[in-house]
Amino acid sequence: MVSKKMIDALNNHMNEEFYSSYLYLAMAAHFEDKNLNGFANWFKLQSQEEYGHAMKFYGYINQVRGKVSLKAISAPKSSWKSITEAFKQTFDHEKHITGLINKLVGQAMQEKDYATNNFLQWFVNEQVEEEAT
Repeated sequence: MVSKKMIDALNNHMNEEFYSSYLYLAMAAHFEDKNLNGFANWFKLQSQEEYGHAMKFYGYINQVRGKVSLKAISAPKSSWKSITEAFKQTFDHEKHITGLINKLVGQAMQEKDYATNNFLQWFVNEQVEEEAT
């Protein structure tokens, strides 16, 4: 059984993934406004991918009979001075998410929650790809 503490941590992270989706959608909107449609399309795809990550957490929480808890999503900034600034924020954000995933893995290991640790390993590998991209 997954502890309430772990369910709370998984819910918090699910909401971080929804924020990631929202952030990348804001970047897409910014680049569309600048007629940089290739960049806009790339960020739309990233937004969809992050939404999918959030839904994996949603599904797992339900699968282990936890209660999904959706929280307010903060509004991301809506403009960037340059393409470089947007991509730097993207990289910094992905490093932040990697740190959060690693913290979740540590918690799962501490609680000897092997099922959750196994679930999180997909995200550990995914974050290597995200940071490389």
